[in-house]
Amino acid sequence: MAVGQGALGRTTPEPKSARQPLRQEVVDGIKAYILHNRLRPGDPLPTEPELCEALGASRSSVREAIRILTALDIVEVRHGRGTYVGRLSLSALVESLTFRGLLSPDDDFRVMYDLVEARELFERGMAERIVASLGEEQIASLAGHVDDMRRAGAGEGRGFVEADRAFHTLLLAPIGNDLIGQLSTAFWDVYVIVAPHLDVFTHEHEAATIANHQRIVDAVKGRDPVEFAAALAEHYAPVRQRIAEARARR
Repeated sequence: MAVGQGALGRTTPEPKSARQPLRQEVVDGIKAYILHNRLRPGDPLPTEPELCEALGASRSSVREAIRILTALDIVEVRHGRGTYVGRLSLSALVESLTFRGLLSPDDDFRVMYDLVEARELFERGMAERIVASLGEEQIASLAGHVDDMRRAGAGEGRGFVEADRAFHTLLLAPIGNDLIGQLSTAFWDVYVIVAPHLDVFTHEHEAATIANHQRIVDAVKGRDPVEFAAALAEHYAPVRQRIAEARARR
């Protein structure tokens, strides 16, 4: 859909007068508006009547397009306040992969394996940058997350899973690559949701998981990327093994 300078004061989609645009054209028109105006998450979008006029679309078409974009986290509707650019997160990817994992376990042992492998690739592939970038406060926080895991394993403090997630999120944060951070977290979230349904992780594995996380922290403290990569390999290898064993039991 073409774009031009509209009455909204910024670059807007050019109106269509010959026919009502299809739903996908309305979706594309709103995305074009966001891109051409270089809007960021949280920036406001035109009102519904303004979008209808600019796109030459009916109110029902615009509302349907907004619902589609909201589901993709491209648009956020704040009731009583208007429509805004969404967080542009990977929530739609998480939901899709999760549903696939729950719907088709036989096929998705492979998907689970691939997700774990991708997370390991992110962390091991950037071992030198991660070890060099983590500050002392961040290292202390990593150690604190391991302590949280210990307390959770003993039935105290916050949850084991939450501490594990926070650990790996912090591990990638200092490299400054938001896409890798979001992808890794998204893959982690899918794994955690689906794994219990596939009997991949049990409380019997907690002690080994804690020990592996502690080794990662020790490697970071020593500023040793080789040991850091080795610790990650030791951490992820049994995870892949548990997926293979769970698949064999099916």
